[in-house]
Amino acid sequence: MGQKKVAGARRVLEAGSFVLDDFEKGCAQCEIDQCDGNVGYGGSPDENRETTLDDMIMNGNTIEVGAVAQLRRIKNAIVVTRAVMEHTKHTFLVGESASLFAESMGFMREDLTTNRSRSIHSKWLDQSCQPNYWKDVVQDASKSCGPFHPIRGVKKHPR
Repeated sequence: MGQKKVAGARRVLEAGSFVLDDFEKGCAQCEIDQCDGNVGYGGSPDENRETTLDDMIMNGNTIEVGAVAQLRRIKNAIVVTRAVMEHTKHTFLVGESASLFAESMGFMREDLTTNRSRSIHSKWLDQSCQPNYWKDVVQDASKSCGPFHPIRGVKKHPR
C-alpha cells in the first residue's frame, strides 16, 4: 500500500503544473473558508479596521515566485500572486500597486471586512488598543491608541 502512495505522489510531483494548480486551489479554498481566522478576507484587521492580505506562491520547477503584501479590497490573494508570477516580470507587489494590478487583471473589488473582523477591532479598541505593537513612541502605548510619535533621542536607523 505504501509503495502505491509513493508512486502516485511521484507521478503528481513529476507532472509539475498540476501540483501548482492543486496548491493554488487548496490555498484559494482556505481563503474562502477562512481556515484559521487569519487567512483571507475577514482576517485580523489593522489599526484602521481594514483587512489586507499577504500571499506568496512559487513554482518549484522554474523557481519563479509571485507575491503580494497589503493587498486591499481583493479576496483571492493566492490567485493574484500566481498572476504576478505568470504575467509580470515582478516578484513582489505591495499595497496599492498590488491592488491596482489585481483590478487590471479583472479581479473584483470587494469589502474584506466581516462581522468577526469588526468584532476583533472593537475588542482591541475596548482594551485600550492592547496588545499594542508599537515601540519607542511618545504616549503611554499600554493605555492608549495613539497617535504615536517617535521618542526624541531614540534613534534606530540613520536618517
